[in-house]
Amino acid sequence: MLIPPHKLMYSFVRPMLFRLDAERAHDLTMANLERISKVPFLTQQMNNIYGRCVPDLPVTCMGLDFKNPVGLAAGLDKDARAFPAFSAIGFSGVEMGTVTPQPQPGNDKPRIFRLLEDEGMINRLGFNSGGVEAFLENIRRTEQTGIAGINIGKNASTPIDQAHVDYVSALQRVYAKADYITVNISSPNTKSLRDLQNESYLDDLLLKIKTAQAKCQKVHKRAVPIALKVAPDLADDEIESIAELVISHQFDALIATNTTIARPESLKSDLSEEVGGLSGAPLKQASTDCIRKFYDLLQGKVQIIGVGGIKTADDAWEKLVAGADYLQVYTQFIYQGPGLVNDIVTGLQSKVADKGHSSLAAAVDEAREHANRSR
Repeated sequence: MLIPPHKLMYSFVRPMLFRLDAERAHDLTMANLERISKVPFLTQQMNNIYGRCVPDLPVTCMGLDFKNPVGLAAGLDKDARAFPAFSAIGFSGVEMGTVTPQPQPGNDKPRIFRLLEDEGMINRLGFNSGGVEAFLENIRRTEQTGIAGINIGKNASTPIDQAHVDYVSALQRVYAKADYITVNISSPNTKSLRDLQNESYLDDLLLKIKTAQAKCQKVHKRAVPIALKVAPDLADDEIESIAELVISHQFDALIATNTTIARPESLKSDLSEEVGGLSGAPLKQASTDCIRKFYDLLQGKVQIIGVGGIKTADDAWEKLVAGADYLQVYTQFIYQGPGLVNDIVTGLQSKVADKGHSSLAAAVDEAREHANRSR
């Protein structure tokens, strides 16, 4: 069986990368993508190999027009080193970060583990970040070639009751360079961070963030949408309270979901008990269930970005029908390589055509109506 051209290169590279420690492989990959991003000729060649293969399948989310429904989730390009290269691969949006106001090393190594048998990963990075100043300098050094999302978090040393100070500070610093900003309160690897999802903290935090957003909008004379990223490990009452708050504070989107601290019984890897957040294929159902619950409560008042275990066009379609307006991938990009974007978008395009629609939105709306009638 012939390997498609957009997958051929990664079929040679992946075995070499997977022989390395996961974080070493990540660092090596990011160093190469950073080099490509600094040379327009190389970026164009990457686009010729990958990006041009990805068909247009437009979606609108947060008032932004994405050329296709697949973006890169935060966590891969933490310091904004390779935005042009990721855009050239075909991602319609690249979410960079999580960036913290001050530099911090994150947790001790080793802190990334591949669960090969499960097509998953566990990480306990802990918001390792070069800090917002270095982050912004990296963005300035490269050409902005697509929709830029910037994911912000708090420093580990900042007390939870002062978390709003870090979020507001980071938002103010990155606002001018962002097409949208994500408030990350759901990483399991920063002590007490997920406590911010509790109503007692969240109401005040969202108020302060929206106040800062309004001030930045006046200063910069442009509106930058704000998204909130949540965990899959939420009880139904927590989902209800978060939904109420993002509606009342008029957030533009909710990203569902971050990694999970749960360990499904189906896991086969010997590394499955490592501490940290689990991502990839084992997260698929939990994140989709979370999307569906939020969609039932939000009903389009706040849009949803779906992420977690998207491996195929069928997985992507399932999340869209569950309630997602836009999608992001990360772990499966590591397992499958740059060809993943083309595979998902091409597969979704075929679904739209098979259902007799001219747009993804129309096809998804019809499928949601059918799913609702079937409940």
